[in-house]
Amino acid sequence: MTAELILVALLLIGILAKSHLIAASACILIFLRLANLGHVFRFLESKGLEIGLLFLLLAIMTPLATGKISHKDIVYNMTSLTGIFAFLGGALATHLNSEGLKMMQVDPGIIFGLLLGSIFGIVFLGGMPVGPLMAAGVAALFVEFFRYFK
Repeated sequence: MTAELILVALLLIGILAKSHLIAASACILIFLRLANLGHVFRFLESKGLEIGLLFLLLAIMTPLATGKISHKDIVYNMTSLTGIFAFLGGALATHLNSEGLKMMQVDPGIIFGLLLGSIFGIVFLGGMPVGPLMAAGVAALFVEFFRYFK
């Protein structure tokens, strides 16, 4: 199957699943491929993840910059049970993300399964697609769990 057909399939799946980010990404990649802009692919592969994480962090940290979250809120949340669980969740999530990144570097072909799983989660589980990196981290956890009991 050619890259264009795979991208068109992802575009259609994104549209049917009402996942605008997947559909838009597929459209952009189709355009870049048809326009023969291979140098952009190299840039996206090397810097795209960092750029995406930059914008995600900007969105998450904006309430701090606008003053919607005060110093008191931060202190309270770091000393509450919810805040402690949030800290632990953040630590675990970043570890899983690094394991997922390693897994995607070793086997880039898993990205299609990650995307289809994400779409399934959106359509049937009411999920929010925050990215394939976390999905790969969870997949890496499953793989390690399976290897442990194998």
